[in-house]
Amino acid sequence: MNEILVLYYSRQGSTAALARQVSRGVDSVPGMQARLRTVAPVAATTERLDPAVPEAGAPYATHEDLLQCCGLLLGSPTRFGNMAAPMKFFLDGTSALWLSGALAGKPAGVFTSTQTLHGGQETTLLSMMIPLLHHGMYLVGLPYSERGLTDTLSGGTPYGASHVAQISGHGELAETERDLARALGRRVAMLADRLQSRA
Repeated sequence: MNEILVLYYSRQGSTAALARQVSRGVDSVPGMQARLRTVAPVAATTERLDPAVPEAGAPYATHEDLLQCCGLLLGSPTRFGNMAAPMKFFLDGTSALWLSGALAGKPAGVFTSTQTLHGGQETTLLSMMIPLLHHGMYLVGLPYSERGLTDTLSGGTPYGASHVAQISGHGELAETERDLARALGRRVAMLADRLQSRA
């Protein structure tokens, strides 16, 4: 199986719910499989060590997960129009992968969640794309041929899948949000499959 890393950070469960739907989209592509991982929270103290395995949910990601994947889907809640600090902290630690070009040529997509409708979803998605571009990854978005993009009354952007918690609640995705998250996962997995077959 070729694995797509679905890497996310979630506090209230919304980004985690999107990650599960993105993973379903990946798994719908024959020969592809999602590897669901999260990032550790960050703290102001530097003495604390995070446990090797979270108490619940997906395991913490390692750089080895990035090396082994043939594609990446990155998800974070919005923090003032930007990705959350734990995701940024994890990405900031990938300099060795950048130096070696380990992620260059792999497809990637992004997803996010906000509390409110105008909570900075698109800027957050763009902020997550920047380090992926520096790594030389191919960015995958959502085209308007995905019907949910024009039908949605909540989340969903051409830059990536999204969720608005104020409308349906934390972790309770609207139907169009679920569909668009699956579509994003499927699109990244399909591109990874094509790239693998040409290698």
